[in-house]
Amino acid sequence: MDRLTIQEIRDKLNKNLNAGRFEHSEGVCYTASCLAMRYGIDPQKAVLAGLLHDCAKQYKDKDLVKICDESGVPVSDEERLAPQVLHAVYGPFLAKKKYGIEDREILEAIRWHTTGKDCMNELEKIIFVADYIEPNRYKSDILPEVRALAFRDLTFTVYRITEETLRYLKENGYHIDSTTQKCYDWLKENGIHDIQ
Repeated sequence: MDRLTIQEIRDKLNKNLNAGRFEHSEGVCYTASCLAMRYGIDPQKAVLAGLLHDCAKQYKDKDLVKICDESGVPVSDEERLAPQVLHAVYGPFLAKKKYGIEDREILEAIRWHTTGKDCMNELEKIIFVADYIEPNRYKSDILPEVRALAFRDLTFTVYRITEETLRYLKENGYHIDSTTQKCYDWLKENGIHDIQ
C-alpha cells in the first residue's frame, strides 16, 4: 500500500474515530509537532505519529484481544489484564495496514505512547508527552506543571507523567503494566528524578 498523504490520513481518521477522539488526535498531532521542532526531531514523523497514535481506538477495549489474536499481533498475559493499553499494541499494525505507515520510528512511537518503556527515544517521548498534555486534556492536576516543563526538559516530563500515572493507578487499584514501571525505574536509575 502506498502511504497516504497527511490530509488523506486525517480524512480517514475522521471517518473512523468518534468526534472527541479525532479532536484529541489532532491535539496530539499539533502538540507533537511543536515539541519535535523544539527538540530537533523530524516534525513530519511527529505529525504522523501524533495523528495515528490512537488509530485503534475505533475498537472497544474488550474487542481488541480478539482483534489482535486474529491479526497475529502478540498480546502478553499482562496486557490482557489491562485492556485499556491494547489500542497501543494493535495501533502499529493498523497504522501500517490501513494508513501505509512503514517507518519503524513512527510505529514504535505509536506502540509506546500509553505505557512508555525503558530506553525511550526522543520521538517516543514526544508522543508519550503530547498525548498527556495536548490542549483538550484537562483531568490531571499536574497539567499546568508538565505543559510548561515539556518545552524545557522532555525527559524529566516523561518522569513526572510516569510518576503521576503510577500514583493514580495505585491509589485507584488499577493493574500497573510492568512496562510503565520499567520506564519509571529506568528514568530513576539514570538520575532523571534529580533534574528540575
